[in-house]
Amino acid sequence: METKMFESRIDLPQQNRRQLIDLLNGRLADLTDLTTQTKQAHWNVKGSDFFQLHELYDQLFDEVLPLIDTVAERATTLGGEALGTVRMAAAASTLPEFPGDAYGSLESVEALADRYAVMAKALRAAIDEAERLGDMNTNDLFVEVSRVVDKHLWFLEAHLQKAR
Repeated sequence: METKMFESRIDLPQQNRRQLIDLLNGRLADLTDLTTQTKQAHWNVKGSDFFQLHELYDQLFDEVLPLIDTVAERATTLGGEALGTVRMAAAASTLPEFPGDAYGSLESVEALADRYAVMAKALRAAIDEAERLGDMNTNDLFVEVSRVVDKHLWFLEAHLQKAR
């Protein structure tokens, strides 16, 4: 979907701003999808670890949600349009769909860990691309989001790892 461009006095070339806005909107779609998939796991988890995972998934959701606003506002700051409806996110997300049968404790953790790993990889690529396009503010924003997503991935993976 082509984003609208508005005048901006930000001293980045318009072509770079357009690419950055597309990059931001891509991660906005992924983050929106990630939050809804996290809620899907939260609502439907079953098993002996229900309460702990139900609470953990809520915490993950609560920490990612404000990042969506930060990413969207950066796209508009650069003179673009934030493409943030649920339908827009569904059409543009690079995350795989949450499996319909991931109700058990470990199955839901595994499913979320896979999606957080895809998100983390996309963020690292966005960090590099923002730097290549000469926008260290967007680069820094992606670094901040990446830190949160990596921490969440650690929380999820800790449930799946065995001590040696």
